[in-house]
Amino acid sequence: MQLHANVQAVQDVLDRADARDGSGEPVRVRILPEAVHTAAAAAGVLGIEVGQIANSLIFNADGAPLLVLTSGAHRVDVPRLAVVLGLTALKRATPEFVREHTGQPIGGVAPIGHPGAVRTLVDTALDEYTEVWAAGGVPQAVFPTTYAELLRLTAGTPAEVA
Repeated sequence: MQLHANVQAVQDVLDRADARDGSGEPVRVRILPEAVHTAAAAAGVLGIEVGQIANSLIFNADGAPLLVLTSGAHRVDVPRLAVVLGLTALKRATPEFVREHTGQPIGGVAPIGHPGAVRTLVDTALDEYTEVWAAGGVPQAVFPTTYAELLRLTAGTPAEVA
């Protein structure tokens, strides 16, 4: 089966990094029967806790992209995060801004596979789970990983985001 270009870009990063899931197996992007646009929907389809979903949220941080990977059980405390990061303005990005910086649509933004580097924060709450799931570049693609792998793959910074 031919993978969507976004999904292939994500799989290529996973392969080059020799990414492993919670059981030590090589990570493979999985295509779900239908798109899942929310953490709750993804958790329901996968049969896992909503907190195990690593939501990829893109923000406009003083004009630069900021990716916040947050547990599906959390909401980002945007005002607090802006202060902690020393930003003048931190706001949810427009769909156009998201696509410009990730090459991926809202609802399917993966933590990896972007055309360029994106500063990334990884919610420390995800470390509570032996396995977490992230989007794979389109709304019906996901992949299993671990908190440690998310940090490694994204060169992300651990952060309390809620």
